[in-house]
Amino acid sequence: MKILYAIQGTGNGHLSRAKEIIPYLKEKGELDLLVSGIQSDIPLPYEVKYVFKGMSFVFGKKGGIDYLNTYMKNHVNRFIAEVKSLPIEQYDIIINDFEPISAWAAHFKKKSCISLSNQCAVLSPNAPKPKKEDTLGKFMLNNYAPTTATYGFHFQSYSDNIYTPIVRQEVRDLKVSNLGHYTVYLPAYDDERIIKKLKLVTDVQFQVFTKHGKSTYQNENIHVQPINNEAFLKSMASCTGVLCAAGFGTPSEALFLKKKLMVIPMKAQYEQQCNAEALKLMGVPVIKELRKKHIPAILKWIMTDDFVEVNYPNQTKEIVDSIFENEFFKRDSYLNFIQTDQFKVGA
Repeated sequence: MKILYAIQGTGNGHLSRAKEIIPYLKEKGELDLLVSGIQSDIPLPYEVKYVFKGMSFVFGKKGGIDYLNTYMKNHVNRFIAEVKSLPIEQYDIIINDFEPISAWAAHFKKKSCISLSNQCAVLSPNAPKPKKEDTLGKFMLNNYAPTTATYGFHFQSYSDNIYTPIVRQEVRDLKVSNLGHYTVYLPAYDDERIIKKLKLVTDVQFQVFTKHGKSTYQNENIHVQPINNEAFLKSMASCTGVLCAAGFGTPSEALFLKKKLMVIPMKAQYEQQCNAEALKLMGVPVIKELRKKHIPAILKWIMTDDFVEVNYPNQTKEIVDSIFENEFFKRDSYLNFIQTDQFKVGA
């Protein structure tokens, strides 16, 4: 059996999750990996057969996506060429973590493509949604990487085929402590903006991880360093709380480590708005953006000792087994049906 596992390379959560899933996929057959995207900081310790630019959103510096830079870095003709170049027909099963090249290649070749992502869980009718409708954001999330079956991840299991987060083993193995600092990861804000606001929170040490610089430095009570997996995990394991965007990977890991959590969803990013709504319902404080008027909310959060209790068991093997059992049962049932007299009569 030939398996293609296609992974979104924008952000770090997709590749972090992939590191846990890949060993179980390798047990199922001959596995090829595809990664598309340009904004990840997590190395994948496996051979990647296909590397594409894909369609990536570029983080801005004011709390949202840099649409001009996104437009400049994405080319429709290149995207179409990448889709056409992928020999998708070679594969018996395609598993997709919000990756557009393989999804559209499978769509055009009329092949099944199985979604295994947070994004498909966010779109579930049972998952929390923001009160303000975002028609364009919902449309983009629905059509960015079209698939034929969905197995999702969310902060809670809202329905069948929605699982709690896959927490990578290196996080499960961390030695947790509390050294009093706060870990900050807000990739859609530049360093200057973060420092200007957090300096208003005196007598608190912040360890800020940035995507916008390559140097490490101290500015009063704020220590800034480029995002690095090992340093970030060390900081998060020993912090009092985590202030981050409303993505999926970092909030999940902070909750698992029983850390206080506050999130700031990226502007005009529908998935993060949905994630923020889910976290808010669980008791996680959410602020709309990093502005001076939100400093009192940050101070209030710092003054509390509350964290949200979660149970995120290691069920990666069970999820992979379920996908193969369910999807191949459906396929085999269909193949058997079209060979029956009932099918021939119906035709």
